[in-house]
Amino acid sequence: MNQETAASEAQPGTPIRNFSVLLSPTPRGARLARLLATEQLRDWGIVLDRAPHIVAELAANAVTHGRVPGRDFRLTLHVVGDTLRIEVSDTRNDRFPRVLPDTAPDAECGRGLVLVDALADRWGTAPGPPPRKTVWAEVGLPPEPGRSCCGTRGGLSQGTRG
Repeated sequence: MNQETAASEAQPGTPIRNFSVLLSPTPRGARLARLLATEQLRDWGIVLDRAPHIVAELAANAVTHGRVPGRDFRLTLHVVGDTLRIEVSDTRNDRFPRVLPDTAPDAECGRGLVLVDALADRWGTAPGPPPRKTVWAEVGLPPEPGRSCCGTRGGLSQGTRG
């Protein structure tokens, strides 16, 4: 379930960290995704306020829009160099997410990807082997010594979104 490996693609001596878990496509599974991500990042010594919010939104979308009864969704975290990649994969490749342009202020849904778009440096989707799809988001990590971040973008560059 949880792996750390050294890889030649990363800077020499820099481990690539991976965490992956299957969760039930229920509200409880979505809450557990956020808790597990928070704990895993803490174990890795990464304090990044916006990452749990991104996980929560992507997991909520997976259980709300990507749910197929009896099929779990997968949360995966990758840390390579100075980038955290969050992936949530579900089994509805016929329903790709999209940002809703004008969500009413009193609407109970429709803001999840707007939040992901605001919190992540880059995000997007990728088709998987049928019937899967993955929604991913990347966040730049602060410099290594005392690695923590208050959740602001600071000098991080904006990448391609979508």
